[in-house]
Amino acid sequence: MANLNVAVIGRKGYGREIGKKGTESDVTFYNFKKGSATITAIEPTSYPEKLSSLFYSISVSEVAIFVVSSIDAYLGEAMIAVDTIGIENAIFVLENVSEEEIKPFLKEFRFKAHFVENPAMLREFLMETVLKKEEREAEKGTVAIDHFFNVKGVGTVVLGTVIEGSIRKHDDLRLYPLNKVVHIRSIQKHDEDFDIANKGDRVGLALKNVSVDELRRGYILSSEELDMENELKMEVAVNRYWKGEIKNGMVFHIGKWVQFIMTRYEDKFILNRSIVFKKPSSFFIAHLDSKPPRIVGKGIVK
Repeated sequence: MANLNVAVIGRKGYGREIGKKGTESDVTFYNFKKGSATITAIEPTSYPEKLSSLFYSISVSEVAIFVVSSIDAYLGEAMIAVDTIGIENAIFVLENVSEEEIKPFLKEFRFKAHFVENPAMLREFLMETVLKKEEREAEKGTVAIDHFFNVKGVGTVVLGTVIEGSIRKHDDLRLYPLNKVVHIRSIQKHDEDFDIANKGDRVGLALKNVSVDELRRGYILSSEELDMENELKMEVAVNRYWKGEIKNGMVFHIGKWVQFIMTRYEDKFILNRSIVFKKPSSFFIAHLDSKPPRIVGKGIVK
């Protein structure tokens, strides 16, 4: 079963055109299944008020969908965010906007733009994309956690995305940043039980040896040894549209996987809690006090 994660940006609730509503918070998930192929649409429910909502949606997505009814600063900000993350394909569903109006704005971005006219064409495009995906098993794997809760008779359950490699039922994984070993009791993908999940899969994991009270969004499960730092010295590629300067004493946010962490700059980025990653790595940098675009750019740790 191959899965495709897509971020749906623009008109709130458009994810219903793709699938059935699932987990809902500051991000809302919509699920679609046809045969052995599945699509998970992730909508930033609290964007543009919260840039973090947009980051969480795009950080685990392979495709971005822009539902465009007007061309404004937040559309530009979202396109910059998608480009900064490195998503390679963006689909545009235009409502009251023509291709001729939006195409001039796309020249600065690296993603490939595709245009569809209606939800049926969109679903067809997404199904063609997911069916082309090759599932590859790996010895080790990593999961980014975005939601968690207690289920009566089951215990602690987390929802998340396999961001690297593969995980298996009965694996013992290290929980970062707690540095604690937890056991996978079961794996579900789109409400079906599986023994293995691969990169890109949306999973529900029943865990042993950890309570819900110990968890928070952005925690990472991995069979690999990952890096964990409270301070980062990075090479920063600044987004050309951001009008500020990086100065000592300024407060930023740094994103990686589903982590979005406040940091203060003092010749380096000093975080208010540990960030988990694997070297070499790139990071999303935002300045929430800026006017849109709030995306500073990308930071690199070698």
